[in-house]
Amino acid sequence: MNKDRIIVIGGGAAGLMAAGQAAEAGSSVLLLEKMTQPGRKICITGKGRCNLTNIADLHDFITHFGKNGRFLHQAFSRFFSTELMDFFTGLDLPLTTERGGRVFPTCGKAPEVLKVMLKWLNSLDVEIRRSTPVESLVLAEGSIGGVMTKDGHIAGDRVILATGGASYPRTGSTGDGYRLAMQAGHSIVPIRPSLVPLETGGNQARHMAGLNLKNVGVRVFIEGKCRFQGFGEMAFTDFGLSGPLILTVSNMAVDSLRAGKKLTIAIDLKPALDTVQLDARLKRDCLDRSGEQIASVLRGLLPKEMVAVCLEATGIDPKKAAGQLADSDRLMLRAWLKDFRLEITGYRSFDEAIVTAGGVDLREIEPRTMESRKTRGLYIVGELLDLHADTGGYNLQAAFSTGWLAGRESAKILC
Repeated sequence: MNKDRIIVIGGGAAGLMAAGQAAEAGSSVLLLEKMTQPGRKICITGKGRCNLTNIADLHDFITHFGKNGRFLHQAFSRFFSTELMDFFTGLDLPLTTERGGRVFPTCGKAPEVLKVMLKWLNSLDVEIRRSTPVESLVLAEGSIGGVMTKDGHIAGDRVILATGGASYPRTGSTGDGYRLAMQAGHSIVPIRPSLVPLETGGNQARHMAGLNLKNVGVRVFIEGKCRFQGFGEMAFTDFGLSGPLILTVSNMAVDSLRAGKKLTIAIDLKPALDTVQLDARLKRDCLDRSGEQIASVLRGLLPKEMVAVCLEATGIDPKKAAGQLADSDRLMLRAWLKDFRLEITGYRSFDEAIVTAGGVDLREIEPRTMESRKTRGLYIVGELLDLHADTGGYNLQAAFSTGWLAGRESAKILC
């Protein structure tokens, strides 16, 4: 048994980076992966394109993590987006920056990210044992002594816990890391799905399932007070709402629903027009096409999937001639187009969540090294930590940066 080595538990973004950095620093590294193939979540992230990071400046970047973002100052000061981009281009993976500062592999294929990382680890003689879940940590007098697997005790001077959260469990992220962290004395901030689609009441969303909307405004009301305003893209599903705008507000929504608060989303379908301009547009359309049914006229303002929903919500007869539309009907149409409301009744499970909110309490982790303040020689990184951000490459950068830091710092002790 080789005790003078680092054991990395989990072959996701954080674990792969940690293993490679520890090996580059001169340590003997063993990576234990519970699945038959490491990096499964990498291969599906960013809709299969892998949004690696974002070119936002440090201050802006950290704000996307909310109040816990300041924890990442130390990791980002050592290894941030510029260093990550240099790392991948150094592995002969060309990168492209797209709208919103999002960085992707130029090839547009997430599996290529995994491919170059595994090649890199192979060049560093990192041992990867697949289909090897860790059953428990081996602890003695407040220090790590290795891990227990189905094959018995594996000794190690340092252990990096990088099992991922609980989102997309089919990729192997089934929450094992929280159990192991608690064994080492850590507290877990309650976990919940984040960047997750939302469920709505009634059947309106189901009638529009599959419809994507671009350039719409969204407001979120919690207990009747507006708590968020945004602009962008969203989609209807057979259970409710999804798309970038919805994922952005989902963490707020999940926490509000868990607290028993009433939640409503208001959609502005015509944000480029104020109420006066929209009213003038409706008057003009009804006058110019006065002999047509109002349902036909509305197809000039709405996707066809929304027309029936609109008319049902406003109580207007779809066969009514546009020229016969009463002023009160027109005003109801205007109000609906600017303020289409849906009650949020729930959220989807971890199976559909992009990341996990909650996790290991950050007060129990040393931000300069990622070492546990509860157990010497244990490092905790990536999605296991109580860190989560908006979409846009922020979460993956945090995984790579915390993994990089833990790999380097754990190797310092041994080398």
